[in-house]
Amino acid sequence: MNKLLLAAAVATTLGLATGAARANATVGQPAPAFTATDTSGKAVSLADFKGKHVVLEWVNPGCPYVVKHYGSANMQGTQKEATAKGVVWLTVNSTAPEHSDYKAPSALAQWMQSQKAAASATLMDPDGKVGRAYGARTTPHMYIVDPKGVLVYAGGIDNKPSSNPADVATATNHVKVALAETLAGKPVTQAATRPYGCSVKYPSGA
Repeated sequence: MNKLLLAAAVATTLGLATGAARANATVGQPAPAFTATDTSGKAVSLADFKGKHVVLEWVNPGCPYVVKHYGSANMQGTQKEATAKGVVWLTVNSTAPEHSDYKAPSALAQWMQSQKAAASATLMDPDGKVGRAYGARTTPHMYIVDPKGVLVYAGGIDNKPSSNPADVATATNHVKVALAETLAGKPVTQAATRPYGCSVKYPSGA
């Protein structure tokens, strides 16, 4: 990892990255409503899944932290475990079209397929409106919405803030733990954790 990338990653891990402004999502409060287009051009709304648990995952294939979780199959495993229990999994890409990490819908769909991802849908958020509404600031950044539309978890996928795939084996997967609790009708014990990863590449001035 070069020095510039390392500096950016450290800043993001500490929660200092840009893109966190104008956040409206608060654990324990209704999750911000949204409609976005998936990689096939279909409109998808959070309201479509009322009565179900929904996981939101922010993604950027160019981020080494995303590579960590997909390369180790940790993210796909978490997706598969969740969707097998009836949870809706929405992967969101808020990367600005002008950024070098941006992938067009077809390219992002192809990447997700190549990773054998198990997301229910992959959503494009090129203007950053969905990401801004949730205060998503890292890739990955994870959220869980309960069947009543209340945000019950926000934060990192686990407690090992590194880009090293080897750390997955000894990490506590916060998303799995939170889902197990909320699916059992229990309050989420650790409802907010610090996200880590690369900064979300929002459009400048968005």
